[in-house]
Amino acid sequence: MEITEIEAIVEGLLFAAGDMLTLEKISDIIGIDKKTLKSIINNMIVQHQNINRGIVIREIDNGYQLCTKIEHAEYIKKLFEPRQKQGLSQAAFETLAIIAYNQPITRAKIEQIRGVSSDSSVTKLIERNLIKEAGRLDCPGKPILYEVTEEFLRCFGLKSVGDIKGIELLESVEEPEIIEI
Repeated sequence: MEITEIEAIVEGLLFAAGDMLTLEKISDIIGIDKKTLKSIINNMIVQHQNINRGIVIREIDNGYQLCTKIEHAEYIKKLFEPRQKQGLSQAAFETLAIIAYNQPITRAKIEQIRGVSSDSSVTKLIERNLIKEAGRLDCPGKPILYEVTEEFLRCFGLKSVGDIKGIELLESVEEPEIIEI
């Protein structure tokens, strides 16, 4: 199979899936090894960046997703019914930051760090699909462990959870723009 054929298949798979597809899943479907496939997809990412197209391929947590360019967000928003943009409260942002930097983490540990109850913040973050349950801690009471989701990575423009640790803490942090369509 020629590289252009593989690229066309990958692009079609990413379009049809809508969500992120893992490298392993794409490799299984096409029937080529992951190393070769990763190289082809990385080339596709560069090609999409170098030409003026409305879509990009984003790498997210060892997978790939076809996305629209952020520069075209204002036009894409017009396509969908307007919804009221609902930001996160300061408490929810604090809770999200604690989970992102300390995951997997229990609610009790979150509350110990924050010094206040985090029930409503955790609930709101789960509803917004920014965090998820990651299992249970093997101790009395079996408390739930929380971690960030792929949606969190997508919203904050991160490739993987490992990128979180590389972000420098700022003295004055502005609320990031989360685009909702």
